[in-house]
Order: sequence, then C-alpha cells, then structure tokens
Amino acid sequence: MEIKFREATVQDSEVIGSLVVELTTEICELTNTKHFDIDLNGTIQRCNELISDGHYAAIIGVYEGNPVAVVTMTETYALYAGGKIGLIQEFYVSPEFRASGVGSMLVEQVEGYGKKHNWSCIELCTPPLPEFERTLNFYQKNGLNPVGGRKMRQALS
Repeated sequence: MEIKFREATVQDSEVIGSLVVELTTEICELTNTKHFDIDLNGTIQRCNELISDGHYAAIIGVYEGNPVAVVTMTETYALYAGGKIGLIQEFYVSPEFRASGVGSMLVEQVEGYGKKHNWSCIELCTPPLPEFERTLNFYQKNGLNPVGGRKMRQALS
C-alpha cells in the first residue's frame, strides 16, 4: 500500500476539517461524552485562518487520491523542554487504514517536520483512557513516552 504524504496548504482546510470532525466524533461516541463542540463549517473556517496566519501546520496522508490520515501541529515554546517544541493537536487515521502502518508513517512525517523546524521534542495528549488504551500503546510503540498528568481545560467564553 502506497500512502503519499504532503504538507497541507490553506486549500486543504476542508479535507483537514472533515478528518478532524471524524476524529472528534469517534472520541465522543467511544466515551459517550461530548468532549467537543465543533461543527464542520466552523472547523474548516478555523483551519483556514490558522494555516493562513502561520499558527498551524498539517500533514495529510493520501491513498489512491483519497485523504486517509491527518496530523495537525503547532509550534510553541517550553523552558522545561529546552525551547521550541511541536504540539500534535489532532492525529487521525481512517479506521480501515489502522494497523496497516499508516499511523507509524505519519509519526515519521511529524518527526521529519519537527527536525526541519528545530523542535527539541514533540508532545501530544491522548484521547480519554481507558477507551483509548490502544492509542496510548500505539504512541509508545512509535517513540512517544508518557510524561505524566492529564490534559486540563477551562473555557474562557
């Protein structure tokens, strides 16, 4: 199976938005909780703005002309991590392509992107456990290690 990866442009906002909505829908369904309040059109618009403003990057995996995987990232800074780091915001592989190596190839794409941008490390938050224990195992198998804690959020609106 040949998956082609490419760095996304603003013209890919609809593809990215669609895959991210699939991701968030899956998380909500598996946990039986509404963790996210996003809609497709708003997600596409936000993606367009973030990429246009240079605050967001994405890599898309394509198989036979169809997008099957996406990772979205942002660059930030942390003293504890030695300066510039990359945060994976969303990471999604279509269910029919899981366990086929596509996810590992996507992690490799992020590593290459991070090295090109001089990141000291890559960080991410896993979806809720125990429902996503398999996801945690996938990330560990691909070189990401737990560093403790859980993602916390407070809405400001």
